[in-house]
Amino acid sequence: MESSPPRRVHLDNGGRAPWHPLAREAFLQALDDGWADPRRLHAEGRRAARLVDGAREAVAAVLGARTEEVRFTHSHTAALHRAVLAGAAGRRRAGDRVVVGATERAAVLHAADAAGRRETIPVDRLGRGDAGAFAAAVAGPGVALAALQHANGEVGTLQPVEQVHDAARAAGVPLLVDAGASLGHARVPETWDLLAADPADWGGPSGVGVLAARGRVRLPDVGPEDAEPWAPGGVSVPLAFASAVALESVQADLDAAGARRRELVDRIRAVVAGVPDVEVVGDPENRLPHVVTFSFLYVDGEALVTELDRQGFAVGSGSACTASTLEPSHVLAAMGVLTHGNVRIALDRTTSAEDVERFLAVLPPAVERVRDALGVRGL
Repeated sequence: MESSPPRRVHLDNGGRAPWHPLAREAFLQALDDGWADPRRLHAEGRRAARLVDGAREAVAAVLGARTEEVRFTHSHTAALHRAVLAGAAGRRRAGDRVVVGATERAAVLHAADAAGRRETIPVDRLGRGDAGAFAAAVAGPGVALAALQHANGEVGTLQPVEQVHDAARAAGVPLLVDAGASLGHARVPETWDLLAADPADWGGPSGVGVLAARGRVRLPDVGPEDAEPWAPGGVSVPLAFASAVALESVQADLDAAGARRRELVDRIRAVVAGVPDVEVVGDPENRLPHVVTFSFLYVDGEALVTELDRQGFAVGSGSACTASTLEPSHVLAAMGVLTHGNVRIALDRTTSAEDVERFLAVLPPAVERVRDALGVRGL
């Protein structure tokens, strides 16, 4: 009898992790109980509204916020756009400068450009923002808003959110914290004024995002849908409910799951560092537990991702002259590290040690094959 091929291993779980089993159950339940419009006053609408309110309460408990400070949006990107545009508009009298970290998501950078004058704070080679430079920037005149991610989803480096929030608070400037890569994987401090998060990253569904705003932050209407500025047209009740259930579930064993995945990432970092002409990027210690990124000299990132896919491993790439952008990763470029030949790994909670060892066995020969194909091996 022919043996079956090894199962595929998905190591590209940043932003789109498999659904948590309890999220799937919650979604199916909410399809039956929460199909009606929660804005309606009839019994079916009130039942749907209770599901949404319960979901907001659950997320708020994790964030250290009040229920009324948490809303669901159509996506993580929509939450970031709303936070930057409305947050800056709410302080238009103070000025139009928006201070951001160099490794923020493109959604934040683009929204900052649209909201006013963007001032970008540099990062070091580990991807860590300069807290002193942030403090000096927010203390200057004309600052409407500051934005700093809790952790970078591309390289895993944690940011000095607490120090920056202290400086911003002293200057009276609201701080937006993007927790899209970290909530559900690491403990997010309560030092924020606005916070955006991504349920799809922690095992919830896509098509829904989280935006939290402290009561002291003013968020005026910035679009045509004045009646529902958080999510014009409303959000899916089943998606919101499943997101909250998934978050509660992963929080229950957050530390244990984080410790296990940190050990696996340490193993990956150690083995990959032994491959010739490689740069393992990001902070080796002060980082997310499940993310690791490395770049190979003399390797095309897209070719390497394709070769690993052929071997049964799905990985991401933060480099890239990709077909869609033809530009390298702005995160890696801001760090001053190698931008091409990049592989990004984000471990799921179900990724096993066997999965990792199988990947590490095929990676070095895959790199050699790509270098041979490009005719640059041994340079």
